[in-house]
Amino acid sequence: MERPTWAPQGIDLSVPSVSRIYDYYLGGSHNFEVDREAGRRAIEAFPGLPKIMQANRAFLRRAVRHAVGRGITQFLDIGSGIPTFGNVHEIAQEADPAARVVYVDHDPVAVAHSRAVLEGNERAAVVAADLRQPHDILASDGVGRLLDLDRPVALLLVAVLHFTADRDDPWAAVAQLRKALAPGSLLVLTHASTDTGPMKPEEGEEVQSVYRGTASPLHMRPRADVARFFDGFELLEPGLVPMPEWRPDLPDGAAGGPGAGELRDDPASFVGFAGVGRKP
Repeated sequence: MERPTWAPQGIDLSVPSVSRIYDYYLGGSHNFEVDREAGRRAIEAFPGLPKIMQANRAFLRRAVRHAVGRGITQFLDIGSGIPTFGNVHEIAQEADPAARVVYVDHDPVAVAHSRAVLEGNERAAVVAADLRQPHDILASDGVGRLLDLDRPVALLLVAVLHFTADRDDPWAAVAQLRKALAPGSLLVLTHASTDTGPMKPEEGEEVQSVYRGTASPLHMRPRADVARFFDGFELLEPGLVPMPEWRPDLPDGAAGGPGAGELRDDPASFVGFAGVGRKP
């Protein structure tokens, strides 16, 4: 396979990547045939997957605007993926030009494209690191340079925790990140689950089987396990809910993209949970 000019050296073009599959779902162009094939097989198992990704992005935009509305202008987006229209820094800096954003991802394609998108933006940076190593994230140059951890930060863990296995104890990783945050900080989270929406457990198992062929298998979790990520945080209203149900009246900031109202008409967008918690 010929390596595209945008693909960093050293990545295995024969192994699908969750970031590139996600890019495919959203209609992006930074994916390979191996990613598209995995995405097509996952969509065969559950045709509503692209709607779930749209609902996820719409929730993210609403949550970022909500955070800025609370006076929070610092964002740490872990598992940020490949840049698409309506990135966190675009939404946050549109609402407050002083907003600072640090993206974190371990996918070299996502990191490379984030660097290209952020070139010349002195209030945004990308860090190559893994959620499972919180100390590396917190000690990174990007976090040290742009974020003041003595002031509230919005920690974004959107569609990333379900790519971390129980054996890696993602709850401990979130707890370590929480301890580093100042009071008033927010945890913004989404997580895949078959406890909500029309996805049947057997369909969820088929989707997970596709992702077992990637470097980051998918782990759908029940509501109780997702709620544990908010230990030490106070859940904001309306609590842990399907993505379109989290404050649908807020603008999602995506001109031309589906908003919460439109997505609420599609049952597939109700698969998975979303929530925002505040550190007391």
